[in-house]
Amino acid sequence: MTVQDLDGQRLAQVLKRAAELFRRKLKDPRLVAAALDRIGGDLAGEGAARADVVIEAIFEDPEAKRALYRSLEPRMRPGALLATNTSCIPLEELAGALAHPERFVGLHFFNPVPRMQLVEVVSMASTPADTTERALAFVGAIRRLPLPVRSTPGFLVNRILMPYLLEAVALEGEGVPAHEIDRAAMAFGMPMGPVRLADTVGLDVCLSVARILGASFGHPVPRRLEELVAAGRLGRKTGRGFYDYRGGRPRMPRGPLPAPGGPVEQRLVLRLLNEAVACHRERIAPDADLLDAGMIFGAGFAPCTGGPIHHSRNEGAEVQRARLEGLEHRLGGRFAPDPGWAGLAD
Repeated sequence: MTVQDLDGQRLAQVLKRAAELFRRKLKDPRLVAAALDRIGGDLAGEGAARADVVIEAIFEDPEAKRALYRSLEPRMRPGALLATNTSCIPLEELAGALAHPERFVGLHFFNPVPRMQLVEVVSMASTPADTTERALAFVGAIRRLPLPVRSTPGFLVNRILMPYLLEAVALEGEGVPAHEIDRAAMAFGMPMGPVRLADTVGLDVCLSVARILGASFGHPVPRRLEELVAAGRLGRKTGRGFYDYRGGRPRMPRGPLPAPGGPVEQRLVLRLLNEAVACHRERIAPDADLLDAGMIFGAGFAPCTGGPIHHSRNEGAEVQRARLEGLEHRLGGRFAPDPGWAGLAD
């Protein structure tokens, strides 16, 4: 296995992090040494000519990715898979740069990669079944959980998660303290609240994804998010975001969780559930069980609920739709119930 980066210093940092991960995971120095022997730095990109799978993981700029593919594809072996780790760009937008789009897939790993087991395996309508099957088998071979999803902006997990995060930003902009928003989500069963999650992911990353999905689905990007990024407050990685951080931990007051079902929780969760129902209607994942598993393993959706579709059915689709209609009347069209609620009630 080789890792390529044009910057030698960044490449050295990648290999250093890999060594630290191997020491933490494998413990035995002989196993660590053997693992390090199987990975090498590759400034010139020579490993692409020998690889069975090439994974591109550069920044989220479609033209930059297409330019890379134009130089990379001619050096690849015939039949080798080319995968992109994009978190939200539809594959169709990238595949036009390829002479062989039939071997192009998405392999979206979630952060932090060493801990997150889910990998979205993204296919276009034109992707041959054999290509998808090989990509799924690769993810299984590296001991991760493969989730087949259809190419669409944001794929499955990020598309469902973004309205939830944006509603948290809207609530904070209305004056609800960040820690109260997070505690409301945790009262529902989330392991981490949406404000802290956004800080952890990086507000610049959230803003990039929000802009891409906003252009496709009409989600307005909150001005508050724009302002924080412009000020360099990108979250945990810069020490300041919605929260201030000390030693990697947010400075937030301690206190009990609120009673479940409060108004802040309702706004957060219903935005998420509504988008999950839309994805289920559009068959972004093959079935409701895989959608639910994707949200639990990829986004930490409250495991005790069984996932967003299972939870919506348990609560009653008509009940949830009525709640959305009430919020739509008070707060606007972002709460308009998706047409898929009708099918969920059947």
